[in-house]
Amino acid sequence: MPGPLVHVGATILCSHAGPATVVSTNARVLVSGQPVATIADQTLVAGCAFNIRGAPHPCVRVQWLTPALRVLVNGQPAILQTSTGLCLAADQAPQGPPVVAAAQPRVVGT
Repeated sequence: MPGPLVHVGATILCSHAGPATVVSTNARVLVSGQPVATIADQTLVAGCAFNIRGAPHPCVRVQWLTPALRVLVNGQPAILQTSTGLCLAADQAPQGPPVVAAAQPRVVGT
């Protein structure tokens, strides 16, 4: 499904409203002056307040499942605002989908 490309400055949240940050190795392809996020980049979550029966069990990273099909950045599929993913805890337990709340609006991919 088409959607705007996600860059390192996009607003990404875990399903518990913890902010996520893209750590990109891409320095060549920019949108809005910032590197485009790819499937090879790490998306780390900090500040997730999720608890299971009173014990902290926060999201720590996002694993993207469906990147762009037709847009490659340095040979890696780009992440779109419509891409689906899964937030994972430190023990790799799935915690729910991430939300890309805001991305740059100018460059759209499929």
